[in-house]
Amino acid sequence: MLFIGLMSGTSADGIDGVLIELMDNGLRIFATRSMDYSPGVKESIESIIRRYPNVDDGEIEHLDEALGVDFARTAEELIQAAGPGTAVSAIGSHGQTIYHGPGDEPPVTLQVGGPQVIADLTGVTTVGNFRANDLRTGGQGAPLAPAFHNAVFRDREVDRLIVNIGGIANLTSLPADRTRPVLGFDTGPGNTLMDQWCRVWTGLRYDIDGSWAARGELPRELVDALLADPYFSAPAPKSTGREYFHLDWMKKRYPRWRDIDPVDLQAGLLEVTALSIAQAAAGIYGTHSYEIYIGGGGAHNAALMSRLEMLAPAGVDTTDALGLSPDWVEACAFAWLAHRRIHNLPGNLPGVTGASREVLLGEIYTPTA
Repeated sequence: MLFIGLMSGTSADGIDGVLIELMDNGLRIFATRSMDYSPGVKESIESIIRRYPNVDDGEIEHLDEALGVDFARTAEELIQAAGPGTAVSAIGSHGQTIYHGPGDEPPVTLQVGGPQVIADLTGVTTVGNFRANDLRTGGQGAPLAPAFHNAVFRDREVDRLIVNIGGIANLTSLPADRTRPVLGFDTGPGNTLMDQWCRVWTGLRYDIDGSWAARGELPRELVDALLADPYFSAPAPKSTGREYFHLDWMKKRYPRWRDIDPVDLQAGLLEVTALSIAQAAAGIYGTHSYEIYIGGGGAHNAALMSRLEMLAPAGVDTTDALGLSPDWVEACAFAWLAHRRIHNLPGNLPGVTGASREVLLGEIYTPTA
């Protein structure tokens, strides 16, 4: 059975898409695509995120439509890459998160990306709006990937920790002992603060290989001030996003930020990401032996990977070592979640999100044309 997974992450740096075959013993990737947004779409995403909730409904609807077209274009390229006669069972599209506030009253999460547009343009049943049902049952609505990690990465001999470093970082603890629960939560900023600071001072979208941060000297006071934020010590379940971790947050936590050389500050932001992940892992496993595998864009940041290796009690590798490229783990997760939804199988892990029960994740959109 073939499924497509589409993902636009917290960093809003484009669309990742995969076409996979799901089998009883795992999955096989048929095709992958990484696509840029159409002109003006990224600027619209950034503008709406920055101003939300003070945004007209018309703006959100326009972005929803435009992103739907871009997601559909990505899906169509995947279908063409697979060759004629390829039958895709469903598309799972996470969409682009605009706002995630599980602690709001009432809880709110908003993803845009036109799942109905995707279904109509591709002619393929599409599953979207994955977070809402978990949120309605008392959960955080995120992270959702741990259920997928449990399905494809869990081992019967060794404890594993899967860490996804996108804009926000999250981890999944996979004990070898099947009687112990899977744990997972957002650890805090992944690439988002580093990316934002890099764009301000270098004009680049991100710090390639972490080479800029690697030249800096560590501003320990800044790191300590940022890590003192209550989020890091809060118990799970917990999830977060750019609406919490942004440059204004950094400036508020450390008002003397202007006294720090920009390259040193970048080094400090990298250290915050590395330490917050390492401390979260230690809170689960302590000094117990376990394997660590990194997915997401952070896996390509050599300076960050080197720092994690220094902090970890065990060797650090990427999910490549488990047979799945770190670039495609999250997109594969939403293809897998689409499979769960169309077969009426629950997709959340209440022990991870805090939901009161297992629920179906996602709404099904069938082609109308």
